Amino acid sequence: MKFSLFTLFMTAAAATLGGAAATPLAPRDVYVPPVLYPHAGTVWFVGQRHNVTWDNSNPPKQITNKIGRIMLRKGDLTTPVILADNFSILLGHIEVTVPWVEQGSDYQVVLFGDSGNFSPLFTISGSGQ
Repeated sequence: MKFSLFTLFMTAAAATLGGAAATPLAPRDVYVPPVLYPHAGTVWFVGQRHNVTWDNSNPPKQITNKIGRIMLRKGDLTTPVILADNFSILLGHIEVTVPWVEQGSDYQVVLFGDSGNFSPLFTISGSGQ
């Protein structure tokens, strides 16, 4: 009995999946705007506000995901720190506040939209005051 129920289920599943016509997708492009700031040599201090900036001069007509997110990366790992979220990737810049993190010269911002673009390495230091 188990075998016949299994066979019946698999036959029904195959008929359902096999008969479904694939809907063609509209052409879409992955938008990969390069991060312009922070750049190599930049030093941020905890608590400061900065405009993360990217080149939005040549977006494709069809962007897969226009909603942006900026996260902080240290070394080889993207941290769970979200610097900005839920903004249009077409803005070209967004203001962020430097979070309280360990000092280091191996930080990057990661701009997410269609893909993840890393800034060059930069430094975050303690309070600049």
